[in-house]
Amino acid sequence: MRTDSRKAVRRFHRKRLPVYKGVSWIGAKLPHQSELWLPGKQQSVAKEGGQHNSTARLLSDLVQKESWRWPKRRLFFFSDLHADADAFIASLVASGGVKKTGEKDRDLKLTSIGRKAHFVIGGDCFDKGPSNLRLLRVIHRLIKQGARIRLLAGNHDIRIKLGISSVGMEPDPRHDHFFIRMGSKAIPMLKEITDEYLQEKDALKDIPPTRTCRRRLYPPERWFKEFPKLASWIMPDKRAAKEVKRLREKIDAFENDCKAAGLSLRQVYAAALKWQSLFLSKKGEFSWFFKRMRLAYRRGSFLFVHAGIDDRTAKLINRKGVKHINRQFMEHVEDEFFEFYYGPLANTIRTKYRDVDMPLTHKGVELLHDAGIHVIVHGHDNRHHGQRIMLRKGMVNFECDATIDRHSRKKEGLAGEGAAVTIFHPDRLVMGISTDYPQIKVFDPQSIV
Repeated sequence: MRTDSRKAVRRFHRKRLPVYKGVSWIGAKLPHQSELWLPGKQQSVAKEGGQHNSTARLLSDLVQKESWRWPKRRLFFFSDLHADADAFIASLVASGGVKKTGEKDRDLKLTSIGRKAHFVIGGDCFDKGPSNLRLLRVIHRLIKQGARIRLLAGNHDIRIKLGISSVGMEPDPRHDHFFIRMGSKAIPMLKEITDEYLQEKDALKDIPPTRTCRRRLYPPERWFKEFPKLASWIMPDKRAAKEVKRLREKIDAFENDCKAAGLSLRQVYAAALKWQSLFLSKKGEFSWFFKRMRLAYRRGSFLFVHAGIDDRTAKLINRKGVKHINRQFMEHVEDEFFEFYYGPLANTIRTKYRDVDMPLTHKGVELLHDAGIHVIVHGHDNRHHGQRIMLRKGMVNFECDATIDRHSRKKEGLAGEGAAVTIFHPDRLVMGISTDYPQIKVFDPQSIV
């Protein structure tokens, strides 16, 4: 490429980079300069093993193979927030779609760009904290300001939904275990609810004794024999045995984890009932959250999900479209807990394309290409150097879980506060912004070709 052409490209990119507004009110350090998102940069582009062509050649072939249809508006993708409101707010500032105007959570304002853009939250809002409820309030504040918010289901979100919804249901081996299956990851949120809503002297007045709470929260002993038989039609014996073993381990650890968080089993039970009131009642403060949630979101040639796609879901999308799998998701997650959680649709929220996961093969990719989908955008599999492009079975994947929440960052040895956003620009650009990469990564198909 000639020098003057390179300068023109850089000017084109520079004019489309986000303008950060209110950085003095966030703790995360954001990159300001950009570089082309190309193979050879540190963990920026990768391919599956067993492919003979170079990564650069494979990417070039996929970009040229079909004409991608791009979103007509800017689209901001945030994923794996894991209950860290501060990381989300910093990521909003990084998008250029939101201005921070003060130290309070209410001090957020949509920019002129943000008023026109789509904000896609790619799942896993719930987790160990520190701020499950606060994060949801920030999201709702944006909705009330008129932001076009799309919420996608993550595995953490669905585990919480199924687990706490099952409390108080009639005994059934298909869902008796869902509460305990959440394990210790649900305890911080239950602690938040206890601290905020259950501090009055009579807060536990109508809550039964510990023994009764344990019986209502835990699966009965017969579950361990009934579940493998019931599950035989939907999962192999080895997987059912693993599920039973895992539940034993979680039961053994659960009450000790509760005590470590300062919670009695009666408080846990009371918090679960309060959660149901907050999230499932029509007038509950967070009743909007699961009503808005979908499994997948499509714009042009781009499909946004939490984790990934397998062949069976690809076939459904090819034959009936993304709206169909979203309808199935909404029906199943309300009434058919067991069928959804152990069925093929749930692979969309938990696959990491491991050998144990339902596979995506070249046939599945062909079905997606035939449906006009050429890019899958997801989180779930976290990275330490910002976003990554992954070439998988002839499909371009943007992996966007950039490890922004403080709990994960501390656990994995990442310094500083986290923030990340992936921007899909209608001028045929993708920009990856992360506090763990020194430059804004700019994917420009024309540069690849």
